[in-house]
Amino acid sequence: MQNLKAVIIGASHAAAQLSVSLRQEGWDGEIVMIGDEPHLPYHRPPLSKTFLSGDKTIQDLLIRPATFYEKQQIEFLHGHVVSIDREQKMLKLANGSQISYAKLALCTGARVRKLDIEGSELNGVYYVRNATDIEAIQQHIQSAKHAVMIGGGYIGLETAASLRKQGIQVSLLETAPRILQRVTAPELSNFYTRIHQEQGVKIYTNICVERLVGSTQVESILCADGSTIPADLVIVGIGVHPNIELAQEAGIEAENGIVIDQYCCTNDPDIVAAGDCTSHFNVHYQRQLHLESVPNANEQAKVAAATLCGKAKQYNALPWFWSDQYDIKLQIAGLNHGYDQLVIRGDLHNSNSFTAFYFKNKQLIAADCINRPLEFMISKKIINDNIQIDPAQFADESIDLQQLTQ
Repeated sequence: MQNLKAVIIGASHAAAQLSVSLRQEGWDGEIVMIGDEPHLPYHRPPLSKTFLSGDKTIQDLLIRPATFYEKQQIEFLHGHVVSIDREQKMLKLANGSQISYAKLALCTGARVRKLDIEGSELNGVYYVRNATDIEAIQQHIQSAKHAVMIGGGYIGLETAASLRKQGIQVSLLETAPRILQRVTAPELSNFYTRIHQEQGVKIYTNICVERLVGSTQVESILCADGSTIPADLVIVGIGVHPNIELAQEAGIEAENGIVIDQYCCTNDPDIVAAGDCTSHFNVHYQRQLHLESVPNANEQAKVAAATLCGKAKQYNALPWFWSDQYDIKLQIAGLNHGYDQLVIRGDLHNSNSFTAFYFKNKQLIAADCINRPLEFMISKKIINDNIQIDPAQFADESIDLQQLTQ
C-alpha cells in the first residue's frame, strides 16, 4: 500500500470514520477526502437541535479538529466530483481538475427530498440537511412568528422542538394519519403527539399541502381541504434521496443506494461505499436495506477501510438510532418492520420513561426506549444474540431483564 492513493468522495460521518480507519488498518499511502462543503466533517444530528438553537457553533460540531487530520496526513479538499473514470482510475471535479486514485471510497450521503408544489421557491422555505441550511434558518428565526414544519418524521419533530424552545409558534403538518407512521407503532405516535401538544405545537395529520402562498416571501400555506395556515417560516422534512447518480454513471450497481456486499465493496473491487448512500443485505432481518443513521455510517466505514487494506472484515451490525426532543431521549434498537406484537414496559400515558418492545413470532426484533438507556443496551443484546424470552416478561417491571440475558 506504500505510495498508493486512497480517495474518499464525501466528507460527513462515514468519510471521517473511513479516513481514520484507513490509517488504523495500516494504509500508509496518501488519503484525500473530497467534500462539497467548506467545513471539515461535522456531527449532523445536532443540526436540528443544539446548532439550530445557537447553543453550538460549527467548530463545536467538528468530528475531529483540523490538527488531527494534519497529524494523520489526511488531506481535505473542498470540491465536487462530477465523474468517475474507472478504467483510468481518475476523478473529474467541477472546476475541471482531475485526481487519480488507486482505491476509491464513495461516501456521497443523501440529499433532501424537495417540495414540488407552487410556492416552494418562495423566500422563507428551508430544508434541514447541512450547516448552511441551518444558518439560513437561524437568520430567519429572529423575525419569524409562525413556523410551519412540513413532515412528521424525526427531523420534523426535532426541529419543531428546537423552534418551540425559542418561543416560536409551530404548526406541524403530516399527510399520513399519524406522525412517525413509517417508523413506529401507533402508541409511540400518540405519545409524541401528546408531548408536542403539551409544548404548544399544533399538529395536523391527514393533511395535504396544495401550495405555499406569498409574493416573494411565504405568508401562509393553503391545504387541499381549503384551510389556510399562517406561516412566515416553512421548514420541510419529507425524507431524502441517496446520492447514487455519480456511481450509476460510472457503471457501479445502485438501486435505492449503492449496492455493497458484506465487505462494503461495490461491483468494482477497487471501490467501496459506506453511509447513507448505500444499500446492503442485512443478516439480522434477511433483506436489503437502505439506512440513514450515524451508527450505520461509522460501522460500514470501518469495514470499508479494512477491505481497502486487504482485510476481510464483515459488516453485520444491528441497526440503531436515536432522537432528542425536549428532555426526552429516544434510543431505537433494531427495525420493527413486520412486528406482530407490541409490549409496553412502564407508564406510556403518564410518564416520559418507558420502552416499547416489538416482537415477531415471539422473538424480539426492535425496541423504542424512552429515557431508558439500560433497556436499550439490553434490547440490543437480546436481538443480536437471538435470546429467547417470553414477551410477557418484558411488561413486568419487577423482572430484571438483564438477568434474563445471562
